[in-house]
Amino acid sequence: MSDSEVTLQHFYVFNSTYAEKEGEEKNKILYYHPPKTDVDTQIKNIGLSEAIIKFTESFNPGQKCDYCHTQKTRQVYYQPEPEFWMVMTVGVPFVMKEKDGNKYPEYQYDEVSSSVCQAILKQTYAIFRLFMGSFETILNEPDCGSVILLKHKLDHFYSWYLLSLKLNNSDILDIFQGLQFLPLDKATFLRVQCFMNLLEATFPLVKYTAFLYNDQLVWSGLEPDDMRVVYNYLVSTLLPAYLEKELEGGSIPRNSSSAFTAAHYGKFVTGPSSVNDVKKLPKVFINYSTKPVSLYLIVYRALSATVCLFVDSKTSPLPEFYKSLDAFLGPQLTTLVSSVADQCAKHVAISSESNPKYLYFNKLNLAYKSTIHFDNRRCSNVLTTPEVLRIITDINSDANRLYIRRMNETGEVVIKTMSDYWIVGKVSNLREFYVVLQQKNASIIEIDDEVKRLCEQQLKSIFFD
Repeated sequence: MSDSEVTLQHFYVFNSTYAEKEGEEKNKILYYHPPKTDVDTQIKNIGLSEAIIKFTESFNPGQKCDYCHTQKTRQVYYQPEPEFWMVMTVGVPFVMKEKDGNKYPEYQYDEVSSSVCQAILKQTYAIFRLFMGSFETILNEPDCGSVILLKHKLDHFYSWYLLSLKLNNSDILDIFQGLQFLPLDKATFLRVQCFMNLLEATFPLVKYTAFLYNDQLVWSGLEPDDMRVVYNYLVSTLLPAYLEKELEGGSIPRNSSSAFTAAHYGKFVTGPSSVNDVKKLPKVFINYSTKPVSLYLIVYRALSATVCLFVDSKTSPLPEFYKSLDAFLGPQLTTLVSSVADQCAKHVAISSESNPKYLYFNKLNLAYKSTIHFDNRRCSNVLTTPEVLRIITDINSDANRLYIRRMNETGEVVIKTMSDYWIVGKVSNLREFYVVLQQKNASIIEIDDEVKRLCEQQLKSIFFD
C-alpha cells in the first residue's frame, strides 16, 4: 500500500508559434495548472517539454513523443491539433522506507501506467472539444475569434474539469473509452428504434437522438467517436450528479411526477425544471470527421431510461417546445421502460467471487463488456486486484505494438502471477478478450479449456471464427 496517491502535478496547453522571438515566451502559454504557478516556472516547464519533444523527433522523424519517465513523475504529451500541445505531469506514488535510521521514499513505478495517463490526457481534449469546440474552431469564430478567447475558454473549462479527474481509479477502461451496449431481443430493440425515429420525425428541431437504459446504450444516431465522448460524460458526470441531487433527503423519488404534468414520471435533466423555468442548455460540438456543427443537448430521464436529444442550436427552444416534448416523451417512455426492464430481467446473470472475470472490447463498434468492473464511473468498483488490472493494461499495450504489426492481428498471452491469478489475453480481428482466473493448482490446458468455454458462453462465437 502506497503512502501517497497518483497526483496531477501539472497540466498545460501551449503553442510554440505564438512566441517566435526571444522575450515572448509567455505568449505561448495558453493554459497552465496549477494556476498559481509563477510565470517563470511555467516558461521553464514548457521549455523543457519543447526540448524533449524536439529531441525525440531527431531519432524518429514524424513520430511524436508520447511520454517521458523520471523517478518521481510521468510526463505525457499529446498534439491534438497542428502546433498545439497538451502536457500532463503525474506524480508517482511512494512508500516510506527506513535504512540506517534514515527514512526515504521508494517510488512505486508500476502503479502508474503511461498508456492510461495518455488516454486520460486525450480524454481531456475530447471533452473540451465537445463543449467548447476545437482550438481551430474557437480561433475562427466570426467577429470574436482570437487567442484571448481561446485562453478564456481553456481556463473556464479546465479550472473545474481537472478537479474531477480520478487518476487513482483509472485503468484499462480509460484506454478503451468504449460503449456498454444493452443486449435486447429484436422486437424490443425495434420498439426502441421506432420510438426514436418517431421522436425525430415529430420534432424537426431534433437532429440526433440516443437512448440509454441503466447507463447502457441501446440506440444512438451519432457517429461512434462522438457518442463515446457524450456517453462518457453522461455516465461519469451528468447522470451521477443528477441522481445524487435526487437522493438528497432520502431515497430516489421514483414516484415524483413531471414538472409539467402529474401523468408520468419523466423529467428534464438538462432543460427546464418547471413550466416557467427554461435554463440555458449546454451546447455540444460534433461531426469533426466531416464538418463541425453545434447543437443543444437536452437530456430527459424517466425511471431508468435516459433520452438524449441533439437540437438545432440556431433557434433556441421555446417553452411550448418543452411542453410538447414532455407530453410526447413522458407517457411513452414510461411504457417503453417496462418492456426494456422485462427483457433485462430475463438476461440477468448472477455474478460471484468464484466465477471467472472477463473484459471484452471491440474496436470496430467500440463495444465493451466487463464483469471485472461493477460500473464505469471510476469509483474503484472492481472485482480484482490493481496488479491484475496493470497486467491487462500491459497486455493491451503489447498487443497494440506487437500483435497488430507482427502477428497478423492475432495473438494470445497467458500469464500466471505469484498470487495464483491466471490472466489470459486474446487479440483477434480488432477484438480483445481478457480472462482472469484464480486457480492455484490448474494446468495451462485447464485454463485454456475454461477460456474457450467462456468465449462460447458469453460471446456466442463472435470472437474467434
